[in-house]
Amino acid sequence: MMFAMLAFLLLPPSSGLTVDEFRTLHPQLQPAPGESWRTIPWKASLVEAQALAARTKKPLFIWAMDGNPLGCT
Repeated sequence: MMFAMLAFLLLPPSSGLTVDEFRTLHPQLQPAPGESWRTIPWKASLVEAQALAARTKKPLFIWAMDGNPLGCT
């Protein structure tokens, strides 16, 4: 699946996908339901995450980024 996604992203831009192409590609690009990162109780609010970490005495993992997710400029 990762190869299909990478190949799709590296293709030159076109006029867009047809509805049939979208319907074919969309299910292939979805993450598998059993992936372990989906079981993590992610929080969008830093304040809420800090409070939960303090209550449960667990570390806080912050994932932050700036820029294009593909590393392109």
